[in-house]
Amino acid sequence: MKIKKTILGFTMAAVALSSCNMDYNEYTAYDKEYIERSFAYVGGLMTMVYNDIDTDWGNLSGAMLSSATDESEYSHEGNAIEDFYNGNWSASNPHQTIWTSAYEGITYCNEIIDNWSNLDFEQFKLNIDYEKQMYLYKNYVYEARWARAYFYFTLLRQYGSVPFKTTNTTGTEETALPCTNADDIFNFITKECDAIKDSIIEDYSANPEYILARAETGRANKYAVLALKAQAAVYHASPLFSQNKSAEEKKALWAAAVGACKELIDAAEKKGMGLADDIESLWAIDYYSNTQSCKEIIFARRTASANTFEGYNFPVGYSSGQGGNCPTQDLVDAFECTDGKSISESSLYNEAEPYANRDPRLTKTIVLNGDAWPNDLAEYSADHPTVETYVGGYHSRTGNAAGKSYATPTGYYLKKFCNANQILRARSGVSVTTSPHGWLTFRMGGMYLNYAESLFQYFKACGNSNAADASGSVTFSDADGNQQTVNIPASQTAAKIASKTRTRSGMPAFVTGMTNDEFWAKYKNERRVELAFEGHRFYDIRRWMEDGEKFMKIHRMELTKNDDGTFSYKKVPVTRGDGQWQTKWNLFPFSQTEIMKSGNAIEQNPGW
Repeated sequence: MKIKKTILGFTMAAVALSSCNMDYNEYTAYDKEYIERSFAYVGGLMTMVYNDIDTDWGNLSGAMLSSATDESEYSHEGNAIEDFYNGNWSASNPHQTIWTSAYEGITYCNEIIDNWSNLDFEQFKLNIDYEKQMYLYKNYVYEARWARAYFYFTLLRQYGSVPFKTTNTTGTEETALPCTNADDIFNFITKECDAIKDSIIEDYSANPEYILARAETGRANKYAVLALKAQAAVYHASPLFSQNKSAEEKKALWAAAVGACKELIDAAEKKGMGLADDIESLWAIDYYSNTQSCKEIIFARRTASANTFEGYNFPVGYSSGQGGNCPTQDLVDAFECTDGKSISESSLYNEAEPYANRDPRLTKTIVLNGDAWPNDLAEYSADHPTVETYVGGYHSRTGNAAGKSYATPTGYYLKKFCNANQILRARSGVSVTTSPHGWLTFRMGGMYLNYAESLFQYFKACGNSNAADASGSVTFSDADGNQQTVNIPASQTAAKIASKTRTRSGMPAFVTGMTNDEFWAKYKNERRVELAFEGHRFYDIRRWMEDGEKFMKIHRMELTKNDDGTFSYKKVPVTRGDGQWQTKWNLFPFSQTEIMKSGNAIEQNPGW
């Protein structure tokens, strides 16, 4: 188990977090005596912690986890992303990137908490910025405690029960740690969040004397703490982690999730947070500072300015575009018509013009045939100023002589998160460009949906046949066993809360009076559309323990250009692997190497 990593001799690359005291130059830390020499060295360790927080910017040679789901298909055949559905995923091929980075981050956090959280930097007391530096320094311990809890959440999400430590010990002791029950780690996360929520800096723009006079979405604050607590509570209550509990225990977990989600929503809204006017602002080039995105983003894992994501996902035939994570027809079909009905229900849907009268989020998420996108497309292909994914089209597998095998297999390209202004290949008078990117770890849109799910599942567990419209008091136990009660007003029903992301995009709110089955289907679809390519679909299907077969059988779109310039559309089914979803895939396998290193103290997850 790669839990222990010495602090001796590591080199920390600069990580641009666009934050006060979070933009660090490269340096080498040697030991405690060395680190005590400067505030910046402790801050550098904190940057190392943030650098271990997960992203899904194409960790598998460009592939995102979305391409292991029914969201997308990776255009490069033979990529490791296929292991998740073709049978090559195993204890000897465990895909343990999160395991490695999370335990490394936990080790850094424990070092900060145990060894570097009570320094006084006596030698700097006469410096003019001493108070400012100490103010920020004293916050590091709370950031580290948040990050440690977050790392454990990512491990729970993948493995369930995992080895657990809150202090660093010898390598031998750590490799022999057995798995701690998932319930206990979920409770730890809740208690940690409760312990630090009123101590960590609430708002990095609130005290300009010490902090930047603007919002900060790249480091943990009070709202990131509450968001983690809420997210973990929703997962804890979900079937994957509650399947062996009694009906009353399940209801109690959903009640706790309601309480955690409401606590975050109420606090954030009181602060003026909510949904951005336009969802595209969340991945705009200035996402980390523009007023709209900072209103919605609670925490984003920041990366240095780059164009790698665009390179992976721009259309083949454009500059150095590699096709990448190509949305499936299944995802396209999930976007409702503008009347709020599915394409199978709506009279607005026209098979001859399938993209007309659709949810506006469709064209903000996915590149369609005929789109003039990205912005510099015509400069690279003057004869093809729009994307051509039809059979024989320039950006299709059959029409681009240069690298056509990597062109979209589905008929679509990814737009979400891509900067349309990016220049990937220099030409006369034009240079390559880069831009900041941020992985949306927590945002208000996702939190509203978490809240809606918790409300629905709680009132359903209470026996309400119309749980989506239910309101009233909810009583739950906090992490210390104390009884708490929150009142859910009629303005905060599951249907009304889940409608927020819809109406933000110009879609009708959910109707009242839906049956539980009707709302659940609508909710899952809304979550799928709103949070597409944000890493949720891969884990949502697993925690719900339903619909896994949808990952195994997807659809592509075959477009044919007719003589009159119109197009014909044919959905083509695709079977992945043997087409059968395996229950064991709900959790990751532990590496056989780690099991052996632990002396079999780690027990393999069921089925592996």
